[in-house]
Amino acid sequence: MRRLIAPVVCSLLLLPLAACGADDGGGAPPAGNPGVEADGDGDGDLAGAGVDTPAPPCPFTVDKITELVGQPMVDQSNCSFGDGNGVALLTITTASRIAGEATYDYQRQQATSTYRQVKDAGKGDKGYLAIKDIGAEAVVISNAGSYTVTLSSFQRLGATPDGYERTLRGLLDALPL
Repeated sequence: MRRLIAPVVCSLLLLPLAACGADDGGGAPPAGNPGVEADGDGDGDLAGAGVDTPAPPCPFTVDKITELVGQPMVDQSNCSFGDGNGVALLTITTASRIAGEATYDYQRQQATSTYRQVKDAGKGDKGYLAIKDIGAEAVVISNAGSYTVTLSSFQRLGATPDGYERTLRGLLDALPL
């Protein structure tokens, strides 16, 4: 009797899963960008407009980074630059505007628990600077895309109270926003 009950019970357990298949009742999103709605309020905010720019390329060469941070740097590929000693690191991550908008609030909230000071960047449409003794981070979103800039373990910058902020602001000023 148990041999008959087990397959029947298993079949009954799988029935609800099979019933949860795709709904062909016409509820599919319209053609185009699924899950992205048009900017119906006309405020020009592209975050929900379905119009997005691709992620911008790395905005700097190693020579420009060396100039901006005030010390020799080495290109480590993918918009990552190091001091050649495995200590100081500068990374720039680029993304589309919509991708930046989607993660901005979470990134800023995380920055408040990781960094000593978080304040508005005053660049782009939305952005912040986050600073601590051994590092800094900035996120800026504009029509050109979004940029996350991270500085870590620059001894020269940590020696002065505003070293990281001054350098980060110089990097943001040089971004093609």
